[in-house]
Amino acid sequence: MSEVKVDTISERTAANGVAVDGVTIKDSGLTIPSGGTLTVASGGTIDASAGTATGFGGGLANVQFFTSSGTYTRTTDVSKIIVAICGGGGGGGAGRSGYGYMGSGGAGAGFCYKYISSAPSTSTITIGSSGAGGASDVSGSDGGDSSYADGTITLSAVGGTGGWHGGYTAFSTPGGGTASGGDLNIAGSHSGGQGLTDGTTNSVISGAGGGCAFPYTYAAPAVHSIAGFDSAYGSGGAGGGGDSGTASAARAGGDGGAGCCIIWEYI
Repeated sequence: MSEVKVDTISERTAANGVAVDGVTIKDSGLTIPSGGTLTVASGGTIDASAGTATGFGGGLANVQFFTSSGTYTRTTDVSKIIVAICGGGGGGGAGRSGYGYMGSGGAGAGFCYKYISSAPSTSTITIGSSGAGGASDVSGSDGGDSSYADGTITLSAVGGTGGWHGGYTAFSTPGGGTASGGDLNIAGSHSGGQGLTDGTTNSVISGAGGGCAFPYTYAAPAVHSIAGFDSAYGSGGAGGGGDSGTASAARAGGDGGAGCCIIWEYI
């Protein structure tokens, strides 16, 4: 094999360039000096599939999605991440048997959104459980809290409050879960109010479930004699319907949506 050792290769005629075909760059590598430019002509390709490309800015590399608690592990070469996390939605309250009173919906959970410029190697992800809808004459359960923690940054997304059962004497609209630690912190929305009937007619609907900012969804209210609808991630379940004069027929509230966490990874 022949070998040519030179300090500089320059084009012979200005603007014609130097044509190099089938060159293998050895261990010392190829360095483009400060101010220099490596141009790939139209139709050309830089193929790094068999090696590792470093130093290139930007670009979405991967997305990790958590629906249960676990450990986030940074993908190789990732330098930046965006985290979105929400708590569990509150369960809807049940209707009250024998009166026609409708349950209120559960409240939505808090939501956090955070850009992290120096991605940690690992983080602890806690996902809040969904609040269970109340059985006949029982209020719904609160949703669980979600969190992200990497030793430096902590995000907290509190679960939504469960809805009251129909005819609850100290009624107030269940409040949404709070959020903290993010660049954007949004509390979940309050649930729909408790529906009331006169005890003899099918005149009203139950309270709707409160929404969560991500994804923004809510459980639609139920009508008389119908169980409350379950909800999506972070949102509250709808209240259940009550049946007048039928002690065994009041309907359960819907379950809230469990929490979730999405992490977008960038090179």
